[in-house]
Amino acid sequence: MLSLGAGAALPLAFAPHDFFFVALLSLSTLFFCWLGVSSKRAMWRGWLFGLGMFGVGVTWVHISIHEFGGVPLLLSFFLTGLFVAFLSLFPAALGYLLIRFFPGLSLRSLALKLLWLMPAGWTLTEWVRGWFLTGFPWLNLGYSQIVSPLGGYAPVLGVYGVSWLVALTAGTMLLLVVSTKDRWRGYYAAGAASVWIAGYLLSQVSWTHSQGESVKVSLIQGNIPQELKWLRELRQPTIDLYTERSRNHWESDLIIWPETALPNFYHREVEFLDALGVEARANGTDLLVGVLYTDPETQQYYNSMVSVGEREAFYHKQHLVPFTEYLPLKPLFGGIVDFMNVPMSDFSAGAADQQLIRVADHKVGISICFEDAFGEEIIRVIPEASFLVNVSNDAWFAGSSAPYQHLQMAQMRALETGRPLVRATNTGVSAVIQHDGRLQSVAPQYEVDVLTDTIQPMGGVTPYARLGNWPVVSGALFILLIGARAIVRARAPQLEPGQL
Repeated sequence: MLSLGAGAALPLAFAPHDFFFVALLSLSTLFFCWLGVSSKRAMWRGWLFGLGMFGVGVTWVHISIHEFGGVPLLLSFFLTGLFVAFLSLFPAALGYLLIRFFPGLSLRSLALKLLWLMPAGWTLTEWVRGWFLTGFPWLNLGYSQIVSPLGGYAPVLGVYGVSWLVALTAGTMLLLVVSTKDRWRGYYAAGAASVWIAGYLLSQVSWTHSQGESVKVSLIQGNIPQELKWLRELRQPTIDLYTERSRNHWESDLIIWPETALPNFYHREVEFLDALGVEARANGTDLLVGVLYTDPETQQYYNSMVSVGEREAFYHKQHLVPFTEYLPLKPLFGGIVDFMNVPMSDFSAGAADQQLIRVADHKVGISICFEDAFGEEIIRVIPEASFLVNVSNDAWFAGSSAPYQHLQMAQMRALETGRPLVRATNTGVSAVIQHDGRLQSVAPQYEVDVLTDTIQPMGGVTPYARLGNWPVVSGALFILLIGARAIVRARAPQLEPGQL
């Protein structure tokens, strides 16, 4: 019950609650529950922790499955529960492996576990979850620290490095409580304090620099309900809404419509977009419009953004969402998407080497919806991109914490890259984010609104944008290998003199 409760409390550390210290208390409790137990019990407690963590933190998927996917209520609960149970296997596997291969509770082994093995193991588990089966990096601990001193490490180590330091602090806190006779306790406390002080000092460092003049942007938030978005009779009213709001803001350098704001295929709206482009050029404005695009040669279709104004160019979404945008293992799961009635569920992925779109005299790094959850993919556009653009449609998760959690991940991408990020969404949360991850302006959720603000494009490269996740991943692997070697040596029989 302690493991389950600690996991259920962990989402309080994330947006919209932002009680970042809960992450430390929650993980300390899990580490405590792993001490002095068998590997099987550690696995069970890890699974319960995950059940609480994901059961509270990501059950908003039920909304999209039931309310917008048309799946019956009981079946949607079953599918959501299956998803949560699967995600819970990650902390379960970590608990089993840590106790199976690193047993013992002496003062020396306790410090080794809590300061080195458990934090490194947790970090690797998050990293694996971030790419396994295309990845689901939601609720990584690092995201909870945007507003804490540990957020200062993000431009250096990325979100996984921040997660490691959260786990390290949690392990230190527990070690100070349970090892009252350890003469090194003072050093442990000083080390943890130094990590947090260094994080604060790093947050004062400017890793990137201003590049060119500021850019005035307008983000159009149409607030089209998901259940109405694709109705044929509402297609023209939707187009009129976005067009009218854009015409009221021709003074902006860049106007951005959300993901699939134009509820039609590009080739069916070429005349409209050409005419809109003429207006934009006459006013010295560029537009980015979310649209569906069909390749005339291959007939494959893409979730895309098209620039309208000074020049026409496309960005096609690369990282697709399984079961909604494409179907993995199609022969096995062929009837699932049809059964769930998910619109546009057979997209193709865009190429990884697409050229950056130039708007408002700057190259920009564009991501569509879920793509901004993957820092290792966003840094591919650095240093070319002067600022980042994310468009999304979080109406799929109306009334839940998901839009705020998604916004928090976008803040981390800005912080990691040292680039401002503008985020245009259908129902919210649309926002302008500064290069240091702080929110500059936010549109009210579930309202038709135009968020207009000014951003400063940036140049330069942060350490994380240069090196990616590999320093953190390699460091965690190295620590676990060294720990395993130490265990093997400790278990090896000792030869007496003359036995050779």
